[in-house]
Amino acid sequence: MTALALSSPVAVVGTGTMGQGIAQVALVAGHPVRLYDAVPGRAREAAGTIAARLDRLVAKERLTAADRDAARARLLPADDLTALADCALVVEAVLERLDVKQELFCALEDVVSDDCLLATNTSSLSVTAIGGALRVPERFVGLHFFNPAPLLPLVEVVSGFATDVTCATRAYETARAWGKTPVACADTPGFIVNRIARPFYAEAFAVYESQGADPATVDAVLRECGGFRMGAFELTDLIGQDVNESVTHSVWRSFFRDVRFTPSLAQRRLVESGRLGRKSGRGWYDYRDGAERPEPHTAGRADPPAYVVAEGDLGPASDLLDLIREAGIEVRAEDEDHGTRLVLPGGGQLALADGQTSVEYRDVVYFDLSPDYRAATRVALSHSQDTPARTVAEATGLFQALGKKVSVIGDVPGMIVARTVARIIDLAYDAVAKGVATEQDVDTAMRLGVNYPLGPFEWNRRLGRGWAGSLLDDLHERDRSGRYAPSLALYRHACATEKREDTP
Repeated sequence: MTALALSSPVAVVGTGTMGQGIAQVALVAGHPVRLYDAVPGRAREAAGTIAARLDRLVAKERLTAADRDAARARLLPADDLTALADCALVVEAVLERLDVKQELFCALEDVVSDDCLLATNTSSLSVTAIGGALRVPERFVGLHFFNPAPLLPLVEVVSGFATDVTCATRAYETARAWGKTPVACADTPGFIVNRIARPFYAEAFAVYESQGADPATVDAVLRECGGFRMGAFELTDLIGQDVNESVTHSVWRSFFRDVRFTPSLAQRRLVESGRLGRKSGRGWYDYRDGAERPEPHTAGRADPPAYVVAEGDLGPASDLLDLIREAGIEVRAEDEDHGTRLVLPGGGQLALADGQTSVEYRDVVYFDLSPDYRAATRVALSHSQDTPARTVAEATGLFQALGKKVSVIGDVPGMIVARTVARIIDLAYDAVAKGVATEQDVDTAMRLGVNYPLGPFEWNRRLGRGWAGSLLDDLHERDRSGRYAPSLALYRHACATEKREDTP
C-alpha cells in the first residue's frame, strides 16, 4: 500500500497549535489542504498564520518563493464540514475529550467517502474508543505528531482494535512521504512515548519528594550526567504542569491505577496552586521578570586521592578507569570475583548506583550512571549521614580531578539517572512483550520523540545483561509497593541471555 497521491486533498480539523503544524507539514509536502474549525473565522486566521510561517521559511532559505506561492494556493479554509467531502485523509486535532472527538468523526462519516482515511492526533485517548463510534472503524487510525509538528520528525501511527492493516500502512507511508519518521504502534495507553517516558518524570519527582535533591540539582544531573536534553522539572514547566499531569493521570487510569504509573503528589500541589510552568510565569521554577534561576548544588573543591584500588569489573562505569589514569591518579587493580567498586585510600568504597542505600554499609559512597563518563560534565554522589567525611571528600576530589562538577545528594537508592534508566528499560521490554511495538520502533520513538541520548534497548545492551533487573530488584526490596518490581518480560530477557551465555 502506497502513500496518498500528492493530488489528494488532506483536511485538518482543529486549528490550534497542533492543527496548524500538521496542516503545514501536509501543505509543504505538496497536498491541497483544507482547514476547518468549529469556531467561525478561526480557520481563516490559521491559514494566515501558516502563510506567515511559509514566509519565514523563505526568509531562512528553507523554501523557495515559488514553492511558497504554490503552497499558499493549495491552502483553503473551510466554513463547513461539507467542504471536506473530496478529501482522502482527514486529521483531527481538537479538544482532548472522547465525546467531542466521537461526535466529530460521526459527522465526518456523513460527508467523506468510505475510503477516506480518518485520523486522530490524540495523545492520551484510546484510538479504539474514538473509532468505536464509527460506521466504518476499519479506516480509523491514530496519527500522533509531536509539537512542533513541522520540526519534530516522529509520528506514532496507532492501530486501533478495528483498524485495517492496509489503512494503517497507508497512513504510515503517507507520514514517511511527508518527511517524517513513522513508528507503528498498537493502541495502548500513552502509545509508545507517553507510556515509556513516565519514569523520566516520576523518578525525578520521587527524588524531590523524598528530599533527596532539589529540582535544579536533579535537572542538572539528568542533563550533565545522564545526557538527557532537558531535566524533568524544566521539561514539565515547558510542556505545562497541567498538561503533563493530565497525561500521567490518563495513563495511570487506563492501566487500572497500576502503581508503576502513579502520579506525583508534589506535581498535583503545583497544579492546584496555579503554577503551571512557563505559560503561567511560575512552575517548578520562577519565570517572572527579574527572577533568578536556582543553581544546582555543586560541591566545593576537594583534594583528589593519590590512588584508587579497582576491585572487580566496574561494568557500565568501566570507562572511568581510563579517565582516572589520564588524570594522573594511580589505579591499583585487585583480582576480586565479586567486587565492582573502587576503594579509596582512606578505606572507603566508591560504587555505581545499584538500588541499595549507603546507610546499609559502614563506608560507601555511590555515584550515578552516565551513558558516557568522558562526555559527562557532572556526576552525582550520595552517602548516608554516617559516611565518614574523608570518604566523601576523596570521592568528590576524584571526580573533580576528572573535570566533573560534583553534586552530593541525599541517600537515594538507585540515585537519579540509574533508577530512571532502569525503569525506562523495564517499561520498554514490557511494551514490546505485549505487542505494542518492535524494539527498533521503541528505540526510534524515544530518541526522536523525547530526545533521549539512547533508546531503551540500545541502553540495555550497553549496560549489560541483568543490570536493569538487578537494580530494580534492589529497589523493590526497599519499596514493596510494586512500583519497582521488574516486569516478567525483563526477567525473561535476562534469563534467556544468561542461558545463551552459559551454553557451551
